Amino acid sequence: MPPQEPEDITGLLIAWRKGDQEALALLMPAVYRRLKRMAIGYLRYERSNHTLEPTDLVHEAYLRLIQLKRVSFKDRAHFFAMSSTLMRRVLVEHARHHDSVKRGKGVLKVPLEALGDIQIAPAADLLALDEALRDLADRDTEMARIVEMRYFGGLNRDEIAEVVGISSASVTRTWRKARAWLQRHLAAEHRQEPGNES
Repeated sequence: MPPQEPEDITGLLIAWRKGDQEALALLMPAVYRRLKRMAIGYLRYERSNHTLEPTDLVHEAYLRLIQLKRVSFKDRAHFFAMSSTLMRRVLVEHARHHDSVKRGKGVLKVPLEALGDIQIAPAADLLALDEALRDLADRDTEMARIVEMRYFGGLNRDEIAEVVGISSASVTRTWRKARAWLQRHLAAEHRQEPGNES
């Protein structure tokens, strides 16, 4: 049975970064279940005929992850945060590729309610959410990272606090501010779309 404890995963990450290829072979089975849950979360609002399956998303993100040369993972939380970033990139690239005819056609629909207690009727597609997160990152990089780790990566506030280097209470405050900002930003974008004029 591969190691499952956070300390064991962190140890494997450190050993892998020091060049131990056996650690890499043990790492995938140790983290696969969590990565698969993350991928399922990403794809839960996807159209039914989407060509990417959770397993495909995990494998593509993992391939990109092991090819990163300059990343040194501090611990398992940092590893999962980076994994969530890569999964988001894979899906955004996939959505852009399949969205060349008309914006919004056949892309991932992410109800804003999924971001927590944001209450707003219209759904935002992955491309709009990605654009909003990029806009948020221009204003506040840490806030955007926290959204990505919490919403896409499924990290809890203590794990995020560990990755970012702030207190759990600060993560909670930042998460609330970020959700409010995203709600306003995406609602404004929705009102500006053709056919949505009041």
